[in-house]
Amino acid sequence: MSNTAELINSAKTALGIEFGSTRIKAILIDYDGHVLASGSHEWENKLINGVWTYDLADVDAGLKSCYSSLRKDIESKYGVTPKKFGAIGISAMMHGYIALDSQDKQLAPFQTWRNTNTTKSADFLTELFDFNIPLRWSVAHLYQRILDNEPHVKNIAGVFTLAAYMHYKLTGQKVIGIGDAAGMFPIDSEKLDYDESMIAKFDELLSKSGYDFKLRDIFPRVLVAGDDAGNLTPEGAKLLDESGNLEPGIPLCPPEGDAGTGMTATNSVAPRTGNLSAGTSTFAMIVLEHKLSKLHREIDMVTTPSGFPCAMSHANNGTSDLNAWIEIFSEFCNLMGIKADTGELFNKLYTHALSGDKDCGGLLAYGYYSGENITFINEGRPLFARMPNSKFNLANFMLVNLYTSLGAVKLGMDILLKDEGVKLDKIMGHGGLFKTPLVMQKVLAAAVNSPVSVLSTASEGGAWGIALLAAYMVDGKKDGKLENYLDSRIFKDLTGEAVSPTPEEVAGFEEFTKHYLAGLEIEKAAINSMKW
Repeated sequence: MSNTAELINSAKTALGIEFGSTRIKAILIDYDGHVLASGSHEWENKLINGVWTYDLADVDAGLKSCYSSLRKDIESKYGVTPKKFGAIGISAMMHGYIALDSQDKQLAPFQTWRNTNTTKSADFLTELFDFNIPLRWSVAHLYQRILDNEPHVKNIAGVFTLAAYMHYKLTGQKVIGIGDAAGMFPIDSEKLDYDESMIAKFDELLSKSGYDFKLRDIFPRVLVAGDDAGNLTPEGAKLLDESGNLEPGIPLCPPEGDAGTGMTATNSVAPRTGNLSAGTSTFAMIVLEHKLSKLHREIDMVTTPSGFPCAMSHANNGTSDLNAWIEIFSEFCNLMGIKADTGELFNKLYTHALSGDKDCGGLLAYGYYSGENITFINEGRPLFARMPNSKFNLANFMLVNLYTSLGAVKLGMDILLKDEGVKLDKIMGHGGLFKTPLVMQKVLAAAVNSPVSVLSTASEGGAWGIALLAAYMVDGKKDGKLENYLDSRIFKDLTGEAVSPTPEEVAGFEEFTKHYLAGLEIEKAAINSMKW
């Protein structure tokens, strides 16, 4: 403890803060990746006037609360109050749209990744660029605002993702990590910047629409892992630490999205490596050796924090409905006078799911709280359905809800692995769904027909990943490229047992996938019928 206290006092640490969908989390590490302390703040998005959003005042309040939780954890464990860190990194949910004017005033509601109100814009830009522009990308949101003639567009001085926005508030620097930038606009992985030919086409659109600014005037400047991204300002220090103990001047690494921090946290930043993050949204990524043969609307082309091209199968919907069912079981326990810990409920119900039929007994579920781009459905209706002769029991019910959390992602992965023949040497799982030992490991292995590993650090998630990127900037570049730093220092002693699927498990998931595809008509009918 005394050694750690000295390490903290000497600022040989890296702090990572990630704004997730349901939790803001802070992780403090040493330069070898060991977790020293953590803090968190719970929050939730809101559906207001048809827009999934967070109030930016809640963003600030959540940041303060999360850091305060971390500071108290440090003080409790080591008896010291942090005044400096070696570096800080900010990460958040990728994509979306935060627009500010020249006085940094918010011009329109923050549109999160969850919104699917940009179909016309995304379709047009995809055709214009001959490059898939997903509904949630920042440029799709911007151009949709133009198509809708929203008056605020003429006053835009800056467009940000959440991570880039918070970084700007802390440092005054309008910059963004290349992985997060890949959720704003297509990236040229050779030049490590926005694609210049596509910028020229978009700037022409802006001009024809009557706007005198260009895309580079309002989008943050692109940086890569290891680059200097500015320092904590006095205003930023006050925003972060309401106790007033934190000193300004701390360097920050480029702000990244949760995809980039997920890759970092699973050591999946080199070609032929992949990872799957399972949470409120669920996404799988494979770092590519070469470009895909053609455009796929189901697949996002993004990058690692170093700029390697990466194919992503991103589902807007993950665990929200699954969590809601756990709440129902918790309510039932309370009704029966049974004291049940939520964590124990998750563990027992997930583990019990493995005793179910490999095809879920013919049960079907969709956790569509919002639209799903992979299946081209623009609204969500969570639903559960079964045939009269389906095997309806608790194990199958839990298993189908676990399967469906990967249902849309599975369709995208099939395109990459089966249609495109992408090579995958290993895939790592991380996120809250992997906390229960082996369960989601086996489900994912069946979905992708490949061995899946989960490290002991899997539940630390993106906050640990962005802390690693901060540590790399100040102490890791001497080890070479990011992948060398991760291999030689961070993951050299971290091992995760690989779980391989059985032929029966693979066949069961394939049968579920057939049901999932056929049942999309049920989802569409629910959207058309349920309007209250």
